[in-house]
Amino acid sequence: MVAELCITSNFTFLTGASHPEEYMRRAALEGYEAIAIADDNTVAGIVRAHTEARDIARQVRNRQRFDAEHGLIGPPCPEGLSAVPSAAIYNTPRLIPAARLIFTDAPPITALAATRQGWANLCRLLSKGRLRAEKGTCILNIADLLAQSKGLELILHPPPQAPASPRGAGAWHPHMKRLTRRFAGHMHLLMAPTYNGEDSQRFKAIAALATQLDLPLLASGTPRMHQGRRRRLADVLSAIRTSKRIDALGRDALANGEQRLRNIPEMQRLFQGYEDALENTAELAAKANFSLDSLRYEYPSEVAEGETADARLRRLAHEGLRWRYPYGAPERVKTMLEHELTLIAKLNYEPYFLTVRDIVHFARSRDILCQGRGSAANSVVCYCLGVTSVSPEVGTMVFERFVSEARDEPPDIDVDFEHERREEVIQWIYERYGRHRAGLCATVIHYRGKRAIREVGRAMGLGDDTISALSSQLWGFFSTDAVADERMREIGLDPNDRRLKQTMELVNEIIGFPRHLSQHVGGFIVTEGRLDELVPIENATMEDRTVICWDKDDIDSLGILKVDVLSLGMLTCIRKAFDLMTQHMGQSYTLANLPQEDSRVYDMLCKADSIGVFQVESRAQMNFLPRMKPRNFYDLVIEVAIIRPGPIQGDMVHPYIRRRNGEEKVSFPSDELGAVLGKTLGVPLFQEQAMQIAIIGAGFTPEEADRLRRSLATFKKHGNVSEFHDRFMRGMKKNGYEEDFAARCFSQIEGFGSYGFPESHAASFALLVYASAWIKCHHPGIFACALLNSQPMGFYAPAQIVRDAREHGVEVRPVDINESYWDNVMEPDGRGGWALRLGFRQVKKLREEDAAWITAARGNGYRSVEDVWRRAGISPPVLLRLAEADAFLSLRMTRREALWQARAIRSENPLPLFSGDMDGEGILEPTSNLPVMTEGEEVLEDYVSMRLTLRSHPVALLRHLLTPDKPDPNLRHG
Repeated sequence: MVAELCITSNFTFLTGASHPEEYMRRAALEGYEAIAIADDNTVAGIVRAHTEARDIARQVRNRQRFDAEHGLIGPPCPEGLSAVPSAAIYNTPRLIPAARLIFTDAPPITALAATRQGWANLCRLLSKGRLRAEKGTCILNIADLLAQSKGLELILHPPPQAPASPRGAGAWHPHMKRLTRRFAGHMHLLMAPTYNGEDSQRFKAIAALATQLDLPLLASGTPRMHQGRRRRLADVLSAIRTSKRIDALGRDALANGEQRLRNIPEMQRLFQGYEDALENTAELAAKANFSLDSLRYEYPSEVAEGETADARLRRLAHEGLRWRYPYGAPERVKTMLEHELTLIAKLNYEPYFLTVRDIVHFARSRDILCQGRGSAANSVVCYCLGVTSVSPEVGTMVFERFVSEARDEPPDIDVDFEHERREEVIQWIYERYGRHRAGLCATVIHYRGKRAIREVGRAMGLGDDTISALSSQLWGFFSTDAVADERMREIGLDPNDRRLKQTMELVNEIIGFPRHLSQHVGGFIVTEGRLDELVPIENATMEDRTVICWDKDDIDSLGILKVDVLSLGMLTCIRKAFDLMTQHMGQSYTLANLPQEDSRVYDMLCKADSIGVFQVESRAQMNFLPRMKPRNFYDLVIEVAIIRPGPIQGDMVHPYIRRRNGEEKVSFPSDELGAVLGKTLGVPLFQEQAMQIAIIGAGFTPEEADRLRRSLATFKKHGNVSEFHDRFMRGMKKNGYEEDFAARCFSQIEGFGSYGFPESHAASFALLVYASAWIKCHHPGIFACALLNSQPMGFYAPAQIVRDAREHGVEVRPVDINESYWDNVMEPDGRGGWALRLGFRQVKKLREEDAAWITAARGNGYRSVEDVWRRAGISPPVLLRLAEADAFLSLRMTRREALWQARAIRSENPLPLFSGDMDGEGILEPTSNLPVMTEGEEVLEDYVSMRLTLRSHPVALLRHLLTPDKPDPNLRHG
C-alpha cells in the first residue's frame, strides 16, 4: 500500500496549483490506495475530493461490470509474453480528511482525522482558530491542539533546515518533550524532500532526529500540484499572493517542478534507504479509516412541548387547511394533503418542513412579508403551513417528483423575505438554534475572465493599459485561436509576443481556480447537534454572521439540510403597498386574498404596461407580453420561465408562440413525452421537463438524471453539462426521436446549466408578478410610492418610475421642506383622490437621520433656510443639498435664492447668545437680484440633486430643434 498524506490543493488559496479533484484522478491512475488533502487551516476542499472519489468508484464499478459482461477490449496478451504495465484503471483511492495546522507558537502539524471523534475535534479546533480571527485568517496556539486531539493522527513538520538535535530546533524545541509525551503513539515526524540538491543530508538529519525523539518517520513528497507542468501557474499564484512580479519572486518561486504528486516508483527511488518511512505512511493511512460517508447529519428534531415532529406537522397542516379553506377544502386537496404527509413521514422529513414553517411563522409574527419557492414549496403541505401563497390547485406538479424515495435527500425550499428586514430573520435563526448549531453556507469565489486577466497580467508584468485592453476584448479570447489573434491585433497587440502568449495560456489555466471564500446569499445549515463538529465555522465579513467553509454543492453532495433565507426587493415593495392601502383605502390585502384572475390586470400586461412589475419589466419581457397575451395565472408562470437562457438557447420560444397562436399544429414526439409536454403545447420550457426528457426520451437512469441535475447547478464553475451530450444523443436516437429535436432539447439543457428555471420557482414568482401588476393596475400612485420607498431595486431608475406614474394619472408633488418626510407618502390631492409626495430619500446624499430631525422640529412649518438651521440643528452642507433639490420652493424661494441663504450660514450650530431672533451668525443678507434659471438649467439641477425631475422631459428641451415650429422652452419669458 502506498499513500500520500501531505497534499496541498488550491484551497490553500494562491499557493496550491491543482484542484482536489485533479489529485484524486491522478492518484487513481498512479495506483495510490489513499491520499490526504491537507490544506492550511482549512478543510474547504475536502468534499470536492470526496465527491470525485465517489465518482471514480462509480466509474470503476461500471467498467468492471462492462468487462465482466463483454470481456476486455483488444486482443489478449500472447502466451509466453509478460503483460506490459498499464494504468491502474480499477484503482479507487481513499480520501483521508486532514488539515495542515499553522500555529503561532509551534511548527506546522498535519492532523489526520482517523475517527469520527477526530473529525469532530479537527472541526472544533479550526472553528476556534477561525472565530478568534478576522475573516480569512486563523489564529491557533499549540494549547488548542493539546485540549482537543482525540482521534487525530499528527504529522510534525521539521523546519526546512532540519537540525541534528531537538535542542537546536529553534522555535519548535520548547514543545518537543511535551508534544511527544502528550501524543505518544499518535505523533509522527515528516520526512519530505526540498528538491534543492541537499536532500540526502537532510534525510539523515531528520532520521537522527526521529531516533532521538522516538517518533516514527513518514514519507511525503508534499505536493503542491498534481503534475509538474503546473509549475508556472504555481509561481504565478505565488506572485499574486506576495504582490510581486513573476521576475521578482526570488526564493518565493519554485526551484523546479518536482513538488508534484509523484508516481509510486519515483517515491520508492526518492526514499531509497528509508523504506520504513514509506511503510509507516501506509500503516498510518490504513489506521486512519474515517470517511466523510460516515458523517451522519441530523435535522433539528423540532420537538415542541413533548409533541413529536410527525404529530406536530400533522396538527399544523390540518389547522392550516381549515385556515386556507374556511368553507371546507375540496376532496382532491384533502387527498393530496394526506398523501404528502404520509410520504413525508415515510422519509422522516417532518423536521425539515417544521424548520421552514417556524422560520416563516416568525417572519409573519413580525409582519415581514415572505414567500416560499422551490421543488417542494408548491405543495399542499407548504400551502397549509403558510410557507407559500400559491394554491396547489394551480399547478400540475407531482409531489414525488421533488420528494421521493429514489432521491435520498431533503427537498428544496427557498423562502424569500423583504430585503430590508431579512437580517431580523437571520438573527432569529442564530438566536433560536445557537451559533454552534446554525451557520450560513460559503460561496467559493472562482477566477473568471476579468479577474484572471487583471491578476495574472500584473504578475506577468503587463502594463495597466494592456490589461485594460485585454479585459475589454474578454469574450474573444475564449473562442478560437484565430479569433483571439485577430482581436489582439485590433487593439494593437502582437499575438506572437512570447510574454503575451504565456500570459493568455496562464489566464486560461487559472480560470475556475478558487480565489477566496465568501458567504452564500442566504443558505442556512441547521443541525440537531453541534455544527462545529460537522464542519468548521468562521466569521463572515458582515457583523454578527458566521459561515461554514463548504458551499452549497458540497453540502448537497453530503446530503446536508439547507434552508435558503433569501431577500427580494419586490416583497418589500408589495408589503409597503399593502400598508399604504390599509392606511389610505381601508383595504387589507395579503398575497393569498388578492382578487384572482382580474381581467383588467391581464389587459394591462397584454399592452406591455409593466414598468416596475416584478419579473416582466425588462425590455425582452415587455416585447414578449403582447405576443404571449397572458389571460390567466398559468400564462404568467410560462411568461416568467420562457424568457430565460434555457428556452431561448434551445429555440423553444418561437415554436411555443406559434402553437399558442394556432399558427402551428400542436404535436408530440411520442405519447410518453406528450404526458410531460402537454401543458406547454409540446415544447419543453421548464427545467423539470428537461429532466423528464432525459429519463423518458434518452433512457437516463435515475442516477444519471441526478448527476445531470447536479451538473446543471454547477455549470458555471465546472462547465460539465456537455459530458452528457453523446449519452443523451445516443439515447434519443435509440428511442426513435429525430436528431434535430434531440439537439434542440440538449441545447436547452445546456442553457439551463447557465440559468435553470424550474416550474416550481416560476409558479411562486408568477404570484408576485400578479400581485405587483394588480397593485399597479388599481392603485398606480401607491405602487409608485412603495416602489420608490423600496429602492434600490428593480430594473428602472426613480425618474422612470415617477414618469410612468404621471402617465397613469398620478399627481406627483416635489420634495418640500414643510411637507415631505423621509419616505415618499400619499397625501390628499384636494379632489377626493391621492397625490404622491416625494420624500427626502430622493435627495442625493441626504441621510435618514437628518430627515428625522427636520420633520421632528417642523411644527407648524419653517419660514426660511435659517429657520431650518436653528430649529432642526442640521449642518450647512445638508441645507445646501436641500436647496439644490429646490425643497424651499413653497417658501416662495427659488433654487438660487435658497442656495444664496444656505451659503451664508457657516457655523454648524448657532451660538447660545445669538440663538434667538437677534442678529448673529445668521446675518441678514442684502437683497440680491439673482438671474432666473432657465427650464433647462432647472431640469439639469433636478437630475444632479435627485436623479429625476417633475419639470420638462430632457428631450422636450430639444424639441424646437427636432421640430422647428415648436417654441424654445429655454427662452426666458416675462
